[in-house]
Amino acid sequence: MAQELIIKTSPFPVGKAGALILFAADKLEFGPQAKKIISGSDLDFAKLAKAAEFAGRAGTAMQVLMPQGVAADRLVVIGTGKKPDAKAKPGRGLSERGAALVSQIGALRIERASVVLDGSEFDAVGVSRLVAGLKLRHYRFDKYRQSKKPEGEAPEPANKLTVVLHVADKRAADKAIAERDAVTGGIILARDLVNEPANILGTEELAAEAQKLKSLGVTVEVLGEPEMKKLGMGSLLSVSQGSARPARLVVMQWKGGKAKDKPVAFVGKGVVFDSGGISIKPAMSMEDMKGDMGGAAAVTGLMHTLATRKAKVNAVGVIGVVENMVSGEATRPGDIVTSMSGQTIEINNTDAEGRLVLADALWYTNGRFKPKAMINLATLTGAIGVALGSEFAGLFSNNDELAGWLVEAGEESGDRLWRMPITPGFDKMMNSRFADMKNSGGRGGGASSAAAFLQRFVKDVPWAHLDIAGVAFGAGGEGGNSWASGFGVAVLDQLVRDHYEG
Repeated sequence: MAQELIIKTSPFPVGKAGALILFAADKLEFGPQAKKIISGSDLDFAKLAKAAEFAGRAGTAMQVLMPQGVAADRLVVIGTGKKPDAKAKPGRGLSERGAALVSQIGALRIERASVVLDGSEFDAVGVSRLVAGLKLRHYRFDKYRQSKKPEGEAPEPANKLTVVLHVADKRAADKAIAERDAVTGGIILARDLVNEPANILGTEELAAEAQKLKSLGVTVEVLGEPEMKKLGMGSLLSVSQGSARPARLVVMQWKGGKAKDKPVAFVGKGVVFDSGGISIKPAMSMEDMKGDMGGAAAVTGLMHTLATRKAKVNAVGVIGVVENMVSGEATRPGDIVTSMSGQTIEINNTDAEGRLVLADALWYTNGRFKPKAMINLATLTGAIGVALGSEFAGLFSNNDELAGWLVEAGEESGDRLWRMPITPGFDKMMNSRFADMKNSGGRGGGASSAAAFLQRFVKDVPWAHLDIAGVAFGAGGEGGNSWASGFGVAVLDQLVRDHYEG
């Protein structure tokens, strides 16, 4: 059973506490409230810290039981490391501090903690970012665990954890936390979807999850295979034809802006399980391919966030939902299909399927909605993980301004992006001797050639492709207890806040 997390705020000063938690930077630098608590106690704190070899380094902590002169049963000091540069974006650092906080609380088996948040970084927005990090690290996906943890794992946490945050301005902090909770909720929804096993979350089930957004005011349409065949989506449908599960195209609209405003569009790859098709994947780690719908999960989570916070923007979310399986009906290497755009595609690798889904989804979205900008997300290539690891998602774009906005939003939100090239040479790699193009240009430069393929389906609209294969799952970070990260929700919400909300 998941532990219940209760977060409260309270103004200074701090009263009697069970566990009192302070933050200290390198060389034991404290904020003003924490410094007052330490200096007013009977503790020789410098001597205690030296004995514990604690100097405020990030990832370290020290604990004092029954501290003399402190109104608490125990005092916990968590190191935060060097203070960030004044020009640095605060989002990632503060959310990571929240993640570290809940980790230390769990390690010490604390059930109720009072935390002092003082210092200039802990304005209302700073507090909200710390709370987001705390909630995301606390998240667990353990709904299918019926038995106790295996021997050697950490013991189960208490049923309830209460964290009281002592802040300078309670009213402002509460308002900022409520605003940030919309983003956190979207990330958690995306994580839940990616973490679900493929036998539970198939194509129809993922479409049904998106339809739940109707309760928030999102308009949701679901196109079935007959509708997609009529539209000429031969590229997308070629991926699903080997599966017993039918393909779906889900269209979500949030109309929070002016009626005359063009929307900003988000398109997600939703392969609920990817066997690789006839170009079958190696057995090792194939179970991870339940997460090949990470792009669709992020788009769904983003639409949840925008609707929850009543964003003043017109936004469209489109997800192509398929399963890529091996059967007598499956697409063969060498087959040629016709996309909705009319362009023909030689499928030389059935494991390069995500781009086939996105090709028709992008063309449909652009043609129907005429968006002011279009961003797609996909766990598209293993090559991007080789290039960038789990530190950054790959960013590809036909528009320098949009690319710059996305990089800035990534630094602000913590979903960091690194721009990668799309040159004519990469586009040339996708030429086919038998069709207008092929769907795989080979291993070398695989992330860029995949992006060049997608670019053939976007016309002149400002467009960006986020290859999130290295960061959507298994990457750790703030995810902590979660295999899925929910990457993409925060950066795209930040982009909307900064540039599209009127």
